[in-house]
Amino acid sequence: MEKAIGLHILADLHGVEPALIDRVQDIRHLLETAVKVASLTKISSHYHQFQPHGATGIVLLAESHLSIHTWPEHGLASVDVFTCGDPAKAYRAMEYIIQSLSPTRIDKQVFDRAFIPSSSGDFRSILIGV
Repeated sequence: MEKAIGLHILADLHGVEPALIDRVQDIRHLLETAVKVASLTKISSHYHQFQPHGATGIVLLAESHLSIHTWPEHGLASVDVFTCGDPAKAYRAMEYIIQSLSPTRIDKQVFDRAFIPSSSGDFRSILIGV
């Protein structure tokens, strides 16, 4: 038997007010605050402003990462939250982002990731069936 130690949430947020996702400063504030709200551990981050519109950003976490890519001219933001450990942290980060951007439609997928044996048995024995 296996259990997931990672949770990966992907969401396309439609109908977002363009002014909320056009500037890199706003994207930075959004992701950095999501990290704090979810009690995640930031390692580093990188952001980029596109011309004439849009921004992208990623926060590298001890738990994995948060990222966003925006198309303000379409009112669209694609968000990626992947964390290992407490799944509630991934949900808190994504919920904060969704509440902050107030999309009119959300296309979301949730995946369990990083499977390990749920018993204390040897992982190699599970892989080779010993």
